[in-house]
Amino acid sequence: MAQQGTLGVAVVGTGRMGADHVRRIHEVTSGARVAAVVDVDAERVEAVARSVGGCAAYTDPAAAMASAEVDAVLVASPGPAHEAALLEAFRRDLPVLCEKPLTPDAASALRVLEAEQRLGHRRVQVGFMRRYDPEFGRLKALLAGGGLGRPLLLHCRHRNASVPSFFTEQMLINDSVVHEMDQTRWLLEQEITSVTVLRPRPSGHAPAGIGDPQLVVFETDGGVLVDVEIFATCGFGYQVQAEAVCERGTARVGDAHGMLVNQAGRWGGEIAQDFTVRFREAYDRQVQAWVDATLRGTVEGPSAWDGYAAAAVCEAGVRAQATGERVAVELVERPALYRP
Repeated sequence: MAQQGTLGVAVVGTGRMGADHVRRIHEVTSGARVAAVVDVDAERVEAVARSVGGCAAYTDPAAAMASAEVDAVLVASPGPAHEAALLEAFRRDLPVLCEKPLTPDAASALRVLEAEQRLGHRRVQVGFMRRYDPEFGRLKALLAGGGLGRPLLLHCRHRNASVPSFFTEQMLINDSVVHEMDQTRWLLEQEITSVTVLRPRPSGHAPAGIGDPQLVVFETDGGVLVDVEIFATCGFGYQVQAEAVCERGTARVGDAHGMLVNQAGRWGGEIAQDFTVRFREAYDRQVQAWVDATLRGTVEGPSAWDGYAAAAVCEAGVRAQATGERVAVELVERPALYRP
């Protein structure tokens, strides 16, 4: 139980994303404190713990979760380690904010889904942070209000300046377009039924073995077509944009219309260089919403079902990417725990 209204959080994984969440909880989030940090790298986790103060360092997630100081868990370790951490949290009935992916594949995500159902109540919020971005929130509200009529098309762009050396072609789907998969399901309140991947000629700046850019097309069970331009090595910055084309109008977000400067015969603004800058506010709002809900004794936001559905769509997307064919998405029936 949280002491004096402050949630003691164990952050599992202290790499780039985990370290940023440690900073966020320590400096930005109200109602929570970093009670423990966990990483297989003992030297790194000790350094992170020292930077926070009053925080214990562990190399074993189970040991951290057993601490009386820990009321909740934020999982930011690599995807293959998520299932074990989630099942351990379920064993102790601890609420969890799990960074995407829920797990790396549909089979393991389904095991997590089944384990949570055995608890009889939700424990997981999945970290699809775009749902907490103010621009995307306004688009969601506009579509839900029905003023533009039914959505017919959704055009999406997802561009990165560059990718790390370990990036693979499959990661275009699993690490990048996975966000558009959840975004599509959330904005439209429809399931994705198939994926097709189309390939233009690759950029001369694409790493060897990666066909970049690609055009990914979703079909939904509500009859909407969604196209996603994924361009992971565009070179100029990080951009995420979406335009809904509806019966009575269109709406677009992500143009980053911040400050524009006119100087020396030119006008322009600034393009964010990575996701931690573009979605900083969304991450802050996401973690705060999770802490607030946990302190109320509720679990809100993207569910384990959303994590499972994204994993299933990713699997179809990777097959479509490899074969050039339209691949159907296979989902189990949605369990009662995750129905509206």
